[in-house]
Amino acid sequence: MLARSVLRAAPGAPGPASQAAVARLPARTWQPLRQHLARRHGSTVRDQFRDQFRRSPIAFPFALVSVVAVAGWAAFYIPWYYRNVIQKPYHNFPEPVAKKLRRAIFYSRGQHLDIREANKYFRQALQLATEMGMDQFSDEIMGIKYTIAALFEEQGHHAMACDVLEIMRSDTQRWIDDFSDKHITDGNRSRVKKNMVQINLKLGQLYDCKYVNEPDDAEKRLVEAVERALGEHQRREAEGVKQGEGDWMTNDEIGATLEALGQHYEQHDSHYLAVPLFLRALELCPPTSCHAIVLMNNISTSLAQQTPPPASSAPPSPSSFPTTPVPPRSVLVGQARQWANKALERARSISEQDEECNVGCAVATHNLGEFYEMEGKIHEARQKYKEAEQLAKKVGFPEGQVNAKAGIARLKELEKAKA
Repeated sequence: MLARSVLRAAPGAPGPASQAAVARLPARTWQPLRQHLARRHGSTVRDQFRDQFRRSPIAFPFALVSVVAVAGWAAFYIPWYYRNVIQKPYHNFPEPVAKKLRRAIFYSRGQHLDIREANKYFRQALQLATEMGMDQFSDEIMGIKYTIAALFEEQGHHAMACDVLEIMRSDTQRWIDDFSDKHITDGNRSRVKKNMVQINLKLGQLYDCKYVNEPDDAEKRLVEAVERALGEHQRREAEGVKQGEGDWMTNDEIGATLEALGQHYEQHDSHYLAVPLFLRALELCPPTSCHAIVLMNNISTSLAQQTPPPASSAPPSPSSFPTTPVPPRSVLVGQARQWANKALERARSISEQDEECNVGCAVATHNLGEFYEMEGKIHEARQKYKEAEQLAKKVGFPEGQVNAKAGIARLKELEKAKA
């Protein structure tokens, strides 16, 4: 509780006469507070800028220009980022679905990677898309499912990626069986069947990888992909393309499908099955494409690695089908050399060569060295290995350099053994 204080005379204080003198002193005037504020803010912005410039004639203009530049960049970049990163990738989706997809992508990459959260939001997006009436076989919805499978594959869950793709395959096959005939003229039939080929190709690739290692399942899916691609291609050639049916796979895409099955057979030492597929893919490849060199090299190596089956000792029965005798090993190696030389000739005929052409030339030259080595021609083989090493070094192909050096080392061992 506060009490009013009474002014008391201090010891030694002046007496009444002195108090009168004090009373006669002029009163001291105090300026109001607003006058101090007015004086403090009285300087203009121009005066402040001038004062700062005098203090820092270099740093202050630089800082000012930097602030203006950052503000201008932000004024341009933030709207651009919103349009092209936040909205554009999801403009084909309703906003509720797009919101879930943004969250899923956020948890799918970088330091925020969380496969459980990403999968949860992807599935919520699919559920919302179904409730809002989106076509479950549209490119947008199929793209979400492909992304889920890719996420599992990137994180090492290859079996789960196969499960997602198998579900996609089953659903797509059901749609083709039940509804494809009703969607010929609107292009949906062709689009969904093309998706089916792509699903089978990806499944074949996953089943063939070392983490799954299911070659039988891989062969089934790749064979189905090739049959569907060629079957629809042949049907269109025979019947013609119907109005509104839409485009089918290009020659390059069909060739890639054939090549995938050929590589599967080559990987599992069924080279006699790989050669026809590589030949068919080469027919569909443009003559000026550097990928033709890769296919020729594949044909060459498949021919050289074929192992003729043992001849049957039983005499042929009259009712048996005529069979073509299997060529001997020397003939197969000679054919392989011819294809390797064709690859080099094709490379020389291409004016605009890319990395695929350069690497293909190095591989073809190395293969020629191996073919000479198989025939015991050490001098010719060493010459080709050296050429292959120089080509590989020139085009930046370290694996080719290592293989060429290994070939030269083998030749030295052969010479020592013969000596």
